[in-house]
Amino acid sequence: MYKSKSLKETENIAKIILKNIISLDKKKKKEATVLVCSGNLGSGKTTFVKKLAKVLGIKKGITSPTFVLEKIYSLSKKVEKNFGFSRLVHIDAYRIEKINELKPLRFKELSMDPQNLIVIEWGEKIKKELPKSYKKLKFLYVDEKTRHIKFLNSSR
Repeated sequence: MYKSKSLKETENIAKIILKNIISLDKKKKKEATVLVCSGNLGSGKTTFVKKLAKVLGIKKGITSPTFVLEKIYSLSKKVEKNFGFSRLVHIDAYRIEKINELKPLRFKELSMDPQNLIVIEWGEKIKKELPKSYKKLKFLYVDEKTRHIKFLNSSR
């Protein structure tokens, strides 16, 4: 369990979790790495994704794709060499009511590409569509400045 009391601490946690993800996936890498972020509204999911994107070298502002559902960011060759990902796919499943709403996002295709790091906020809403092996972060709002983040290696 990680405890964050600042944006800098959240960024450091993002670095640690990214390293954990990479070490866990070194063996398989036959499909995308999927990271599901779950927790109540305001628990820090989007802030974490912003800091993860920063660690991956994305300079433009990251916003939650709540209304467009998905945003795809290309990563630099240097980042690809260091981390093994060429794209960050950010999905917010909060507004998804029926699983067929994933089809226009090409989720199945994206999840088969080992070059993709897919981060899904509210991923529990689409659990049946997740790959058998995925990683999960559970976010907990403690107080105005404090969040707990728990990393889990999940599977269906």
